[in-house]
Amino acid sequence: MEGGEVTVTACRTAFGWVGIAASPRGLLALILPQPTEEDALRPLLARWGLARVGEDASLAHFKEKLRRYFEGQEVTFDEPLDLSQATPFQRRVWQAVREIPRGETRSYGEIAHLVGAPRAARAVGGALAANPLPIVIPCHRVISSDGGLGGFGGRVELKRRLLRLEGAINEGEEAGNRCASALTHESSTTPRQASRSTSFA
Repeated sequence: MEGGEVTVTACRTAFGWVGIAASPRGLLALILPQPTEEDALRPLLARWGLARVGEDASLAHFKEKLRRYFEGQEVTFDEPLDLSQATPFQRRVWQAVREIPRGETRSYGEIAHLVGAPRAARAVGGALAANPLPIVIPCHRVISSDGGLGGFGGRVELKRRLLRLEGAINEGEEAGNRCASALTHESSTTPRQASRSTSFA
């Protein structure tokens, strides 16, 4: 994709500055909270050097939703996504993860079952590591089958904060305890899918 087709902007939230990139097809990338606006924009401008810095009405609306999300409000991120660079497997994984309801978690194994590849839990982890749009595609809601938090791009404490923000774990609760108990029937039940419609480009 030509950098000139990309718009980048940053949003100040209660957790820090979030970087956002979008193309005419939809959201392209999101940078997790950083200390400064420059820190949030830097990786986006490094990738799309000719990108325009600014926003249109749809990005302004998305930024307002991000602010509300990081304040603890319930928000639905139903914006179209530009996943034109993704593999078919990544798209299936990200679709399944986007359907995990707020306040709930799934294990890597459950996601593997949902995408029709029950032995591919490790590959699911790889697809989530490549997720360009954390929060929008809420990979923080995917945890290890033993209740541990699993990975989050080296920012496990942020993952814990996000799960607390959403009510998946309580303040002061050892990470993963409630999640682990919720997964005790994983091997004997079929994970349910949410029916929310999403738009993947």
